[in-house]
Order: sequence, then C-alpha cells, then structure tokens
Amino acid sequence: MAMQELSVGEVARRSGVAVSALHFYERKGLVRSLRTAGNQRRYSRDVLRRLAVIRVAQRVGMPLEAVGAALAELPEGRTPTKAEWAKMSARWRAELDERIRLLGFLRDQLTGCIGCGCLSLKRCRLANPDDMLAEQGDGPQRWE
Repeated sequence: MAMQELSVGEVARRSGVAVSALHFYERKGLVRSLRTAGNQRRYSRDVLRRLAVIRVAQRVGMPLEAVGAALAELPEGRTPTKAEWAKMSARWRAELDERIRLLGFLRDQLTGCIGCGCLSLKRCRLANPDDMLAEQGDGPQRWE
C-alpha cells in the first residue's frame, strides 16, 4: 500500500464510524477513497482527521451540507495546516453561536413554555390569547 493507505475496516475501527457510514460519507463527497486492482476501498490516513471533524460537527448539530462545504476548503491527501483549520472552523462560529443562544433560551423557558406549541395553557392565555399564533402556521412560532 502506498502512503500507508487504510482499508475500510481499519478506518471504521480507528475512527469509530461504521462501514455503512463511511460509504454514506463517500457518496456525499465528505471523504474519498481509492480502489485497488481488486476494487477494494483504500483510504489515505488524513481521512481519520476528516471523520473526527464530521463526528464532532454532527454531535453539535451541524448539517452535513455545512460540513461538506467546510471540508471542501481543506486539502485532500495531506494534513491541513493550523491556518486552514482556523479558516474552516470560522465558517461555523456564527451558526454555533446562534445554536448556543437558542439552547440557552430553551433551557431558561422549557419548564414554562415551549414557544406556543403549546404546553403552558395557563400562561399562554395571556401570551397567546385565543391561539392567535396559530395564524402564523404550525409549530412553535416563537422559536422560528
């Protein structure tokens, strides 16, 4: 194997990502493999770092489209520099800040209100009389 390529099983074991997920990520263009003469997948070692980024991003709720756009800025086949990682992560900062703000709001309001979905009928008689927020559409209108 050139450049210490890894088999799909090795990548799955080392990354903690299921083989089916690796194939899915490849179909989505998030990772790339090479094929051997026997048509077996082989991955370069940098895929482990990419998979770590994907897993962390998913854990904090980043959509795969955003992950793909960020990863597209990173070089294939080599470890990104610190500056390249910083540029990639900066793309997510505003979105993560907004998620943190919304989670804080949810934490603070959860016991009394779910944004007029509605779980707090007594309170919402004042905040949402006659279910006037229903005219704005389905779901938690104060959260959208």
